Amino acid sequence: MKPPPFHYARPSDVAEAVRLLASDEDAKALAGGQSLLPMMNFRLARPSVLVDIGRLPELAELRREDDVLVIGAGVRQRTAETSQLVRETCPLLGQALRHVGHHQIRSRGTVGGSLAHADPAAELCAAATALDAEVVVTGINGRRTIPAAELFVAPYETSLSADEVLTEVRVPIRDARCGFAEISPRSGDFAIAGVAAVLSDEVRLVGFGIGGTVQRLPEAEAALDGTALEAERIDTAAQLAADSTAPPDDLHADPATRRAALRAAVQRALKQVANA
Repeated sequence: MKPPPFHYARPSDVAEAVRLLASDEDAKALAGGQSLLPMMNFRLARPSVLVDIGRLPELAELRREDDVLVIGAGVRQRTAETSQLVRETCPLLGQALRHVGHHQIRSRGTVGGSLAHADPAAELCAAATALDAEVVVTGINGRRTIPAAELFVAPYETSLSADEVLTEVRVPIRDARCGFAEISPRSGDFAIAGVAAVLSDEVRLVGFGIGGTVQRLPEAEAALDGTALEAERIDTAAQLAADSTAPPDDLHADPATRRAALRAAVQRALKQVANA
């Protein structure tokens, strides 16, 4: 399969990338290309210009700033997955990354690209929301910060403006127990359902693959708030999570199957938390 015709631009910095995006409403930023290019091949996306930001050095930094893990949007997923800094400061992110596609995809795909793509079944979107992360974006009017919980608005749609580039992800470093689980037909396939779980001063459960965006599971969170993670409590929370969702009915799974998968994923993730 071939993509529709397009022009290609390789800016030298973020400022030039922003100008290129602002000059053509049909232009699209290209990072790792692991999601965008297949969509173009299937004619689901038809950008007039691909603005390649995948090799900009200013987007490739991975560092700690006091109590914040800062991940440049262009950091490869495999780089973050194998980073000692990520393992020490944000283990949930490493857990989530191991479920993203296959090794080859993670070697090309970027952290920022996955978030900007906003796939409802994306592991990184769920992890960023559960970790209360923020993204920094740069546009023609300057920089602004968006909480991850406000970034994803619909399937493959974010609150970024057309001229904005996601430049970095900022994850608070906190003492927390975490767990991550997904149910998929095969390793590397898109999840039928999954969950990212974080227990610190509050409980945060974020499901994915169960609707148009990743979503908090407040009923299940309330069942766990201030309680020990005993088996009965875990089962109750898992059932509440499943009962509170309205998954889609598509060729991959019907709603009942997705609810069952979510229930199992919540149980697995919370057992990881309990054993942490």
